[in-house]
This record gives sequence, structure tokens and C-alpha cells, in this order.
Amino acid sequence: MRLVFAGTPAAAVPSLAALLDSPRHDVVAVLTRPDAPTGRGRKLAASPVAELAAGRGIPVLRPVTPNTPEFVAELAAYEPDCCPVVAYGALLKPPVLAVPSKGWVNLHFSLLPAWRGAAPVQAGIRHGDEVGGATTFRLEPGMDTGPVYGVVTETIGPRDTAGELLMRLSGSGAGLLLATLDGIEDGTVTPVPQPAEGVSLAPKVTVADAEVDWTLPAMAIDRLIRSVTPEPGAWSTLGQERLGLGPVRSLERADYALGLAPGELRVEKRRVLVGTGSTAVELGEVRAAGKRPMPAGDWARGARPGPDTRLGTPAVAR
Repeated sequence: MRLVFAGTPAAAVPSLAALLDSPRHDVVAVLTRPDAPTGRGRKLAASPVAELAAGRGIPVLRPVTPNTPEFVAELAAYEPDCCPVVAYGALLKPPVLAVPSKGWVNLHFSLLPAWRGAAPVQAGIRHGDEVGGATTFRLEPGMDTGPVYGVVTETIGPRDTAGELLMRLSGSGAGLLLATLDGIEDGTVTPVPQPAEGVSLAPKVTVADAEVDWTLPAMAIDRLIRSVTPEPGAWSTLGQERLGLGPVRSLERADYALGLAPGELRVEKRRVLVGTGSTAVELGEVRAAGKRPMPAGDWARGARPGPDTRLGTPAVAR
């Protein structure tokens, strides 16, 4: 089939690579988001999908919005049979959805109808799901509401971060997307409507959402931090300074009665502990403003927090 692939971040690259390497399909163009500022220098950079496409000599389309009549005409000129899409990053309206004769096929990183929206992997980890997965479905104007072609499942480990889980799903999801497109071409797959029960939503995670509330139980804090690692990254405050935080570790049963108040720090020889709404946790990596991430012990030796110091509240004078 003639394909125009739509995608933007690194998670979409395995799917594009699989389609480019498939002898059954011809990727005639790639649709991605416009170049965006990145890094400390905030220089404009092409998306990971654009970089792969350009390296393989595939035309790259970067409309500010894909829903203008001008872009609809540009897309139609490529005469796509089908448009696979993986994390493109913009809503598509009926005129552009109508261009390919076999529709748009979306690879979504959840088991629909669970976690419809922009951040399904983050939502699954934050809510303690033990099984996640990926779904291919026919795109329609509703938010991830279209009929389903196929799924793959993936166990969510107790230490998985969103980045680690997404990396695995992007690989297995690429195989699912390729198999779905093969089946569409052969006429051997038929999309099945999603059930009305079990719908949950996963809106985009903001920086504000990633702030740690130390009054929550340790389990909830652990899940939150893992769900926003690496992006947008968990954080808390120490006085006026913002500290980035990597995943924490729960303590062994013998340490349960430490008596630390929520956010209260305790610096020990081999670890840095912080109180929560239940049991204390051990800090992993800490990233002070303008510095690289470092083990919590190294950070504490430089910051020298006092015995009454708490994260998430103004620093205690000492």
C-alpha cells in the first residue's frame, strides 16, 4: 500500500522504520510536527521521525496545522491508500481523515478503551496498572474512540519508568502496526467497536502535575515519580530552589518506624531518606538547578541540608 506516515517523537521511530523496511508497503511521505526548540540552547531541531525520514530520502511534511484546505490538497496529491499514525501530536479533522481510501490507523500505547488521551503510559504507571499494552485502531474524530484492529500486551514491572515501558511498547507496537497494515491490505482484519465499559482518560501531563506531594503515601509517590520519568520529570522544592527527582526506593520493613514527617530529610552515611504520608522513602538521583543529575548522597554532601530541612516547604534557617 501507498502510505503517508504521521508521527513525531522517538517512540514513533520503530514503527516508521518497520514500514520503511517492509517490502509490502511504500512510504511516500512523512507527516510530523514542525521543528521545535530543544536543549539548553533552545535551538530548533527536527523531530526524531523527521530525521529518520530525511535520512532515508522520504519527503517530510511539517504543517503548522494539518487541517487546512491547503494541506488536505497536499496530502491528497500523494494518493495514500492508508495513513498510519503514531504519536503525531495534533488532532485530525474529518476532511483530512477522509483523504486515504483505507483510513488512518493509529497505534496507541494502551489497551483501549483504557487511557484514551495524550499520556496513556504515564497514566497506567501512576494508577498502578500491572498490565499495559498497545492498540491499533481506525482513527475517527473522537479522542481514541475508533474501532480496534488488534492489541499487544506488556507486563508493567514494579520499577518500570514511563520511559522504559514506552521503549518496550514502541518496539512491540511497531510489529502490531505492520501486521495490522498487512491485514488491511489482505482484507483479513476487521475493526471491532470499543466496548462502552472501561473507558478512562489520560490527559497530557504538565510540569505542575509532576510536583511531588510528600503527604501522599509512599506507594503513590513512587508511582508518580516513575510515571513522569524522564518527561516532564518529577520535582520538589527546597526553599526557593527546585530539585529534580529520579525514582525513589521504598524502605525495608525494619525501617518503617523512622518517624519522619512528610518531606522531612534525613541524611545517613549511605542514603538520603525523606518522609511521606506513610513510610519514608530513599531518594535516588537529585538534579539541582543548573546541574546534572547526581546520586542523592553526593547532592546532600554539597547542599548540606540541616536536621529539620523539609522538601516541599521553605528551608529552615540554620
